[in-house]
Amino acid sequence: MIDLGKHNVLGIEVNAIDYDAAVDRVIAAGKQRKSMAVTALAVHGVMTGVSDQEHRYRLNQFDLVCPDGQPVRWALNWLHGCELSDRVYGPNLTLHLCQAAADSDVSVFLFGGTDEMLREFSRTLGDRFPGLHIAGIRASEFRTLSPSECDALAEQINDSGAGICFVGLGCPRQEVFAYEMRNKIEMPMVAVGAAFAFHAGMLSQAPNWMQRHGLEWLYRLVCEPRRLWKRYLTTNPAFLFRLGCQRLGLLHRQVDQGRQPKTTIRFG
Repeated sequence: MIDLGKHNVLGIEVNAIDYDAAVDRVIAAGKQRKSMAVTALAVHGVMTGVSDQEHRYRLNQFDLVCPDGQPVRWALNWLHGCELSDRVYGPNLTLHLCQAAADSDVSVFLFGGTDEMLREFSRTLGDRFPGLHIAGIRASEFRTLSPSECDALAEQINDSGAGICFVGLGCPRQEVFAYEMRNKIEMPMVAVGAAFAFHAGMLSQAPNWMQRHGLEWLYRLVCEPRRLWKRYLTTNPAFLFRLGCQRLGLLHRQVDQGRQPKTTIRFG
């Protein structure tokens, strides 16, 4: 079990942690019904914080920021000598947490995606983890919620009796949701991005060899070129350039806390 605390990656505090330690922390908080904001960031997630001061502030308030992408793990190893042997990939973290939740009698709530996606995701989890109790599901409205709708959603999740809430709204909406709801929802909120679509069978994952070599972005680019070309062909080079500058001491010498958001955004 590895948990080396938070380390500066381009001004974002990322936990140098493995699956076992991440699961242990989330399950412990889930048993206590203790609020906790958790995410797993790949390059795009990190760079969203780099380019947006308010979002950088949100990310640096999270309790646990896992290194989802291989390049983020490599950055921790290269910059800070963490010697992590594996990343903490959101879709796999979801499965690890569901197994631990089933073993610990901690129920889960699924929030995000469409009704169809949630039905398939729930079925997959039920088949794979017979002891897992899914306390509730709620599809996204794909819009900004009113204050009263936001309160009603928090009440629904809390009243379900769940100990963990998985959030699948996509980056950065899911991180905004977890940040804004951290004082309303009384359990860990785990932002896991495409895990819902992957495990529902609606989106294919890159082959293992591509994942191991940090080429998952290329697989997704080939699958969705029109949607993702700008993200990967501009964001990835910018990440590498800034990483080199941080290593040379030219940029991101300290964690940049960013700017506290002035307005509340209620994605749901």
